[in-house]
Amino acid sequence: MSLDLLIPFGILLIMVIYLIYSRNTFEKDITKVYEEKFDEWKKHSTIEKEKTSHKELVGLVFKTDYKVNIELFDETVEPTLKRGKFEVSNVKDN
Repeated sequence: MSLDLLIPFGILLIMVIYLIYSRNTFEKDITKVYEEKFDEWKKHSTIEKEKTSHKELVGLVFKTDYKVNIELFDETVEPTLKRGKFEVSNVKDN
């Protein structure tokens, strides 16, 4: 009588072990494929570096009587000043 239940239990045990083994190999294969694709993506992707803007001293502004004079160190900004593409900000000393 106990032999009758031992055969189905053995088959069930063998199936469970096979399914666990096949699942582990499948997971390893999938992980390997995704790691390869990720490495390939890293090779082909372009990482854009952020361009940081910085202030650069290109001239001085002087006031004489009622007239404003701008003395430039770098002449490449002269067209920008002539077009009126500049910003005025107040700097107060505390």
